[in-house]
Amino acid sequence: MTADLDHSREAIAETGLARAGDTAGLEALISRAARAGKGLPPVERWDPDFCGDLDMEIRADGTWFYLGTPIGRAPLVQLFSTVLRKDADGKTYLVTPVERVGIRVVDAPFVAVEMNVTGEGAGQVLTFRTNVGDVVEAGPGHPLRFVDEPETGGLKPYLLVRGRLEALVARPVMYEMAGIGERIDIGGEAMFAVRSKGEIYPVMPWERLERLSA
Repeated sequence: MTADLDHSREAIAETGLARAGDTAGLEALISRAARAGKGLPPVERWDPDFCGDLDMEIRADGTWFYLGTPIGRAPLVQLFSTVLRKDADGKTYLVTPVERVGIRVVDAPFVAVEMNVTGEGAGQVLTFRTNVGDVVEAGPGHPLRFVDEPETGGLKPYLLVRGRLEALVARPVMYEMAGIGERIDIGGEAMFAVRSKGEIYPVMPWERLERLSA
């Protein structure tokens, strides 16, 4: 039975990402590209042909769906996440050395689910962990940005993880981050902002924060 399963996986893998019929086939193919245990694959350097779209979606809460069904195996999601790439066209792809297939992303491909704070003042460092296991220090090369959310009147913070791929900072983590924010003058305007690795990230004008707090 095991031999039959292995043969089935290889047969599906050989058909390519765009035509793989189940997650076993996808796993087999991506495992070859990711070379598990050897760090992230160099997806930014690969230039394969576009082979169509795959019925895969990353929901706003970070849950991955394939063919309309949640992918429940965390190690499999982590494996898929290593070959994600967002291109200049704004679309997100799964990329191997031989093909590139499009997937749907409702918001950001990752979610920052935990934050650790070390140091203080200019030496403060904010370190985030994503739902797929990335550990990222906010700072040069990994900026934070804050986007207005008109439907709630609030803000959505994002952290650049790698390439053009961002993590949406989960709401509980956002509240933690707000707790260490401070008033900083930026360009002559008082801003509510956070610091990390010598960088200052403005959240909102201080005057707006005061109105919201009133």
